[in-house]
Amino acid sequence: MYNSRKIMMMLIAILFSMSAVAQSVQDGIKMYNYEKYQSAERILSSLATDPLANYYLGLCYLQEGDAAKASATFSKFPEDNANISGMARVAFANKDVNKGMQIAKDLATKSKKKDWMPEKYAADAITYSQGGDYQSAIGWYKDVLTKSPDETSTHIGLADALRKTPGGGGDAMTNYEAVTEKDAKNSLAFTRIGDLWYEAKNYQSALDNYAKAKDADNTNPLPYRALARAYSSSGKYKQGLESVQKYFDLSDKTPADKINYMEAEFLAQSYCDAAKMAKDMMNDISDAKQKTELYGILGFSEAQCGDSVDALKNVRIYLSRQDMSKVMPSDYVNVGKLFLKMGMIDSAVAYYNKGIAGDTAQNKTDIYRQIAEAFKSKKDYCNSASWYDNLVKANPETQPLDYTWRGIMYYYCGKYDKAMNAFNEFATKYPEQPYAIYWQGRTAAAIDSDATSGGAVPYFTKWLDKVGPNYEKKNDLKGAYQYLLYYSHNKKNKEDVATYKEKIKAIDPNDKSLKDLEELEKAENAPKKQPAPKTKK
Repeated sequence: MYNSRKIMMMLIAILFSMSAVAQSVQDGIKMYNYEKYQSAERILSSLATDPLANYYLGLCYLQEGDAAKASATFSKFPEDNANISGMARVAFANKDVNKGMQIAKDLATKSKKKDWMPEKYAADAITYSQGGDYQSAIGWYKDVLTKSPDETSTHIGLADALRKTPGGGGDAMTNYEAVTEKDAKNSLAFTRIGDLWYEAKNYQSALDNYAKAKDADNTNPLPYRALARAYSSSGKYKQGLESVQKYFDLSDKTPADKINYMEAEFLAQSYCDAAKMAKDMMNDISDAKQKTELYGILGFSEAQCGDSVDALKNVRIYLSRQDMSKVMPSDYVNVGKLFLKMGMIDSAVAYYNKGIAGDTAQNKTDIYRQIAEAFKSKKDYCNSASWYDNLVKANPETQPLDYTWRGIMYYYCGKYDKAMNAFNEFATKYPEQPYAIYWQGRTAAAIDSDATSGGAVPYFTKWLDKVGPNYEKKNDLKGAYQYLLYYSHNKKNKEDVATYKEKIKAIDPNDKSLKDLEELEKAENAPKKQPAPKTKK
């Protein structure tokens, strides 16, 4: 009896130990998926006698750029399917695509009806590497799902592969949602859904799903980083800064995390803080790729907060060192802004055009708007108008504000005919927008500068009927009344003159137009001097 009890206790202890190890391995995998590679290493390094733990430990080394160490790790379990797929990833990391694909193909052939993991590991090796055949990975994932339809990590892998193929976003979304429908606590899937919406520039939907990812697991730093980016892109800079701080608090605070933090600070327009942190880190970073990223952050941040000459120097270092495939269209736009700030218009336009050419998105609204706003900030109204015009023509469904600024920039540029055409188009597109009618009136008033033709009368009259006398923008009201006052005076309509005088006085009793008109009326009503009689010679 004693021996059987002792054996039973030993079995329970062994099972408990195995369960604890399994849980620890899952914790390590979770840290890996959350890109907390140092945390994952700390958990997995003591568990590497387990093949799965060893595999994820090797993946951590790969993510940190040490392919040799990853290879040595995977080779400890040469017959294990996961670690074999790790060797395929090493081949891809070493730019040996043919070898990587061959290892993956050989691994996939080992898959059976009930043992489908080799096929999934083969697909993962391609999906999370560069250069492989993503269609092969997609085919293998789909085959796995015929054998295990509810396997969540396969749905996520399939979706991640689909996103790397043209037009794959819709099917990717379907697969991510298949995960969240079954597991409302899958923070990773919600994060990916948010990423898809962000890429589609639907920032509110992105924010909604990042919030769901955060709520599903508030220890996951990824949605906070993504929230910072989405908040900043939608102009909510304060929330962006709050989210990036939360991301940094949850991260491992590695150099890579710090670079992500600075990038988010930059997007949130906290330029001075990003520049200071980049300067402080510059001497502590030895990794060439990370150093290149630092030069970019430093240069672009200094362009907004610091010495423009120093900013240009650092930006040029960044562009000379960075892999051109990683230079984003927005980088070229920011270089254009820097040249514009320095008064180098031709260089600015050249880089703006590089940004346009490099932006493969069908909707270029954001990049056009950034360029237009950059010229507007320099009071280069004609160029700003041209870029707003590009924006509206490329995206007629854009927001009313873009139509407004296009017309206003033409107006301040002095191109009143183009301004009137722009405001006419604005009023047709958005008839419920009173501001379009106001600017039709203001532009017509500029064309009729002596208020004799009455070209602005129908627009101002219509606008005033819409907004009423209690409209909050009093200067706009006063401007309309002033034109109508002078037109009424020129038409000798004394009743209307008196009406508009009273309306202007109610807004500003000391308005200069009232005094100018009084002087004009006095001059007109003054008795005319009789010519001196001619004297006879």
